Amino acid sequence: MGSRKLRCVVCGRVFYEGQGVRIVAGGVELNFHSKSCALKFLKAMLLYIDQKELEKAVKTTLKEFEERLRELEESRRKNIEKLA
Repeated sequence: MGSRKLRCVVCGRVFYEGQGVRIVAGGVELNFHSKSCALKFLKAMLLYIDQKELEKAVKTTLKEFEERLRELEESRRKNIEKLA
């Protein structure tokens, strides 16, 4: 575990490097002591993003995750067929 102390940008709690959640976005390192603080920050940040760009990003990300799920389901189906 690291010895560097970090401060959560949402609640101000101090924690050691290796704990919490670290996100690098827009060239800025953001440190959160918990996933709850990270989610709170990201939800607030979404309000400042241009809605057309946000819509495009949501659709692209959703498509990516749907594709991963399809591939996972297909892989599971193949494994079940091998067992049968």
